[in-house]
Amino acid sequence: MGEDYIENSFVFTFPTCTTNQEHKLEIPLRIPFQGSIKELVHRTMLAFKLPSYIEKDLFESLESTVKNLTLKFYDEKAEKYIDAAVEGDLDVEEIIKNWEKMYKQKTVEYAEPLGTTDEELFAAAYHRLVHSPSLEPILQAEHKYGGDVTKVTEMRNAAQEQLTRKQTDEMRIAVETLESGSTEKSINDMAGRHFEEMSLLQGHWGSKIDALKLEQRRQHRNWIMRLLEEQQTSMLSTPVESPMVAVPPIRPGLNNFFRNDEKSTTVFPQLEESFTIHLGSQMKQMHNIRILTGDVLDFCRVIRNDSRMDPTPQRLQTALGLYSNDLCGLVLLSDSNLGSFSGITKELSSICQLTTEFHFPPIDDQLEKIREDVKEAITWKQEHQREESESQVKKLSSKALQTGDIFITRHSNLAQVHVLFHMVVNDSLRSGDINSRHPAILGLRNILKNACCNDVTTLTIPVLLVHEMTEDMTVAWCTKRAELVFKCVKGFMIEMASWGGAELKNLQFLVPKGMSDEVFGTLAIMLPSIFRVSNPLVFKATSTPQTPKK
Repeated sequence: MGEDYIENSFVFTFPTCTTNQEHKLEIPLRIPFQGSIKELVHRTMLAFKLPSYIEKDLFESLESTVKNLTLKFYDEKAEKYIDAAVEGDLDVEEIIKNWEKMYKQKTVEYAEPLGTTDEELFAAAYHRLVHSPSLEPILQAEHKYGGDVTKVTEMRNAAQEQLTRKQTDEMRIAVETLESGSTEKSINDMAGRHFEEMSLLQGHWGSKIDALKLEQRRQHRNWIMRLLEEQQTSMLSTPVESPMVAVPPIRPGLNNFFRNDEKSTTVFPQLEESFTIHLGSQMKQMHNIRILTGDVLDFCRVIRNDSRMDPTPQRLQTALGLYSNDLCGLVLLSDSNLGSFSGITKELSSICQLTTEFHFPPIDDQLEKIREDVKEAITWKQEHQREESESQVKKLSSKALQTGDIFITRHSNLAQVHVLFHMVVNDSLRSGDINSRHPAILGLRNILKNACCNDVTTLTIPVLLVHEMTEDMTVAWCTKRAELVFKCVKGFMIEMASWGGAELKNLQFLVPKGMSDEVFGTLAIMLPSIFRVSNPLVFKATSTPQTPKK
């Protein structure tokens, strides 16, 4: 007898209708039986092509046999443990410890209280301080830290550019003197040496920047906890050992904290329209909808100016909403490569690395964690799709992420965004033939659902499902694509009301920069017609009552 189960056989005999000959059926059973007896009978009938008139008898006999064998199995197992306990071979203390462990793991009443983690303590302290007079020195400290990281990053870029120019000149001279002195081998050796020099330089500066960010993260967290403690005890605005330098005095009539001296250098004009709508069948909810042009990464870039102690207003909004129920999200269209080596993810990574991430893991660590989770998910899908054809399984394993798949990263050092919804897209979106069942449209539905369930109340969506305008995007193409996205998002928002969770208060449709005023005007007119913007009813007061016309 095994420890957890035993192998047994079920024997069933039945006669035929025309002769007295008996047929014998033998089925292997594993006791205790974990499956469905009814399903086992049905599979047996199909496998052996048994006559239908024996199905009822077979079921009753099998059910009775399983019941008796299971009872016998547990009786023998119990007697074995009783004999072991009588003879002193059973470790009673070990059994008690196992029971205690199971009670603590499965029963809330007996579970040990879980203590608050360091991350939760820091989050609570930061949330409390940013909603107090300490908000300004906290943002100034983060701004100063960001300036230090940016300065080191610029030094790294300058060193890399200098080395690149030096290596380019060496290679150019070697190629020009190929016939007089240089050989192909010497040029190849030079190329290898150049690669090694660049790798060493990048490693040196990468380690220096990482060490700086780790030290800033440690200092900032310790300072926040001391600041909270001192504020609670002595109500001081900043502790004695604040990492901040003296704050310059504020001149009358000038708000230094919100000053932004950097002028916009964009070539394209900023176009935008805003509307207020009410959606819902019975309990209508109000939403603010906005359509605007711009670069999607402008929502991530923190604009810096010459003042070293001057955070921008966007950082104020991001800090106040970081641990609140009003998070800001952005849909970013990316490829299936989970890495910061190419495409828009590379640009995003460069923006994130300009400042220190004090609250969440760095973006590279988040992407690495997502890569591991995707591998586990693909493995799980393959194991649970063995009944699928080999071609489908091969297609699934050849590509980790498919069009419409979503992965999420969290940020606290971006300008206007807390959550990034990275949606995987491909070149099929450049076609004008997509419909409401396209994976990217279904991906938008999943994004809205996740936003609703996770307190994301402001969401920005690229209305054309592309980030850049191209020549093949005609007026008809833009109009058709925007109409599809508008109608689908409206349907998802109405459906969202039944999902529960947070209400999507602000929805922004982002149009790629470079769109003409005429096309933008067409989309801006289409938006209220699809979402049915609420307009006030105007009644004219008269001195005499008027009878409605029939």
